[in-house]
Amino acid sequence: MIAVAAASLVAAAIVWAALRIGGELRAMRDAHASDRAASLLQLFAPAIATARLDPRAYLVWQPIANTVRRLFPDACAALDRASGGPFPFAPAEIQAAHAQWTTDWLAWERAHDAEYKVKAAQARSELAAGADPDAARSRIDAIEREKLDVYQRRYAEYVRVAKALQALAP
Repeated sequence: MIAVAAASLVAAAIVWAALRIGGELRAMRDAHASDRAASLLQLFAPAIATARLDPRAYLVWQPIANTVRRLFPDACAALDRASGGPFPFAPAEIQAAHAQWTTDWLAWERAHDAEYKVKAAQARSELAAGADPDAARSRIDAIEREKLDVYQRRYAEYVRVAKALQALAP
């Protein structure tokens, strides 16, 4: 009977110790997961702010976010739950960035056109005022070439970024 009581006492001590060890391991795992989530918040906080100011930042940060999501799915799931959507960039934010990029492009296009209309008008005014006709025509042609060159470079960037942002949106 003493042997049975001793065996029961030893078994209870083993079970108690196993429960304590399991609890400590869970606590360590939870603390580690919280630390990882906090580290991810620190990593992406500047990216979120930058992306809201410049849509091109999504092109840099979204692939990094996708890699982080694959490497640390549990921490990302916790951040998703806490933020109420995919962390750090929700699809709606990327779509809004695309819309903003397009809006910015249209505003730039209008300003660019207005700027070069003024330059061309000044050159035509010089021509009308009796300036050297060949020099004035050369200047007008140079203004048109410059206008087109600047436009083409900027348009190429606009298209590249717009397509890349569309590819990021689900």
